[in-house]
Amino acid sequence: MSHIEAQEAGEGVGADVPDREPAKSMRRQMLAEFWYYFSENKGAVVGLVVFIAIVLIALAAPLIAPHSPVLQNRNALLIPPFWQEGGSTAYLLGTDAVGRDILSRLIFGAQYSLFIGVVVVVIAVTVGIAVGLIAGYVGGWVDTVIMRVMDIILAFPSLLLALVLVAVLGPGLVNAMIAISLVLQPHFVRLTRASVMAEKNREYVTAARVVGASPLRLMVVTILPNCLGPLIVQATLSFSNAILDAAALGFLGMGAQPPTPEWGTMLAEAREFILRAWWVVTFPGLAILVTVLAINLVGDGLRDALDPKMKRS
Repeated sequence: MSHIEAQEAGEGVGADVPDREPAKSMRRQMLAEFWYYFSENKGAVVGLVVFIAIVLIALAAPLIAPHSPVLQNRNALLIPPFWQEGGSTAYLLGTDAVGRDILSRLIFGAQYSLFIGVVVVVIAVTVGIAVGLIAGYVGGWVDTVIMRVMDIILAFPSLLLALVLVAVLGPGLVNAMIAISLVLQPHFVRLTRASVMAEKNREYVTAARVVGASPLRLMVVTILPNCLGPLIVQATLSFSNAILDAAALGFLGMGAQPPTPEWGTMLAEAREFILRAWWVVTFPGLAILVTVLAINLVGDGLRDALDPKMKRS
């Protein structure tokens, strides 16, 4: 077989292999560059480690929690942490007013907080991106109507609006997540719309339109991937806002209901014991603080890694 015949035979078998190799190399290079800029922010790395630890604790809650989060022990009411006088190693962080183990409730509370954050962000991102794509691509009166509705939502304080929505829908964890999702959605709509308006007149979009791409394909396949950077950062920050808002609603009695071991609900149940049992308030508050701070630090690192303007030479 001649050299030309061998080359022609190879075109049908593995001609696409050399084309795939540069793509894989480029992806690895992009990931390496992303991690380089992300790791330059030491606070973001610490936040990522803490967040991963919280996720692992939440996933392993049934295995590592020393007690059931709803099990009451009438002989162990308001026991202090083990290092304080009167404490017990059976309850490392003490117990609450009805004898439930604080540590176990905190561990299981991580599940609820992360679940709330994930569900809220998924709903807000999905609806927000869809509405923002339509507003930015279609324009005209459709854009005007959508953006005026978003402006109305943003005109209200987020927690107050969520409280009103939960009051209408009824107290409960599911309704609280729906309300928080609606409150956070305008941020994604505005970000997506602005990115789409900046991208839709670029040459690559015009070229795709000329070759016959449908409007749906232009929006979802051509334009959207180039708008994901700021949306990822916003999703990370919205994750922490969702946890905070859910805790606030739980504290006000409009979110998760007792005996659910949700951190905001734990704070609400412990209000009357602040002066004589500091641990029932301090530990849930610290759990919220550490989780939200870790997520915000990760968000700062993502902003540095994904925004070209923030990248240092």
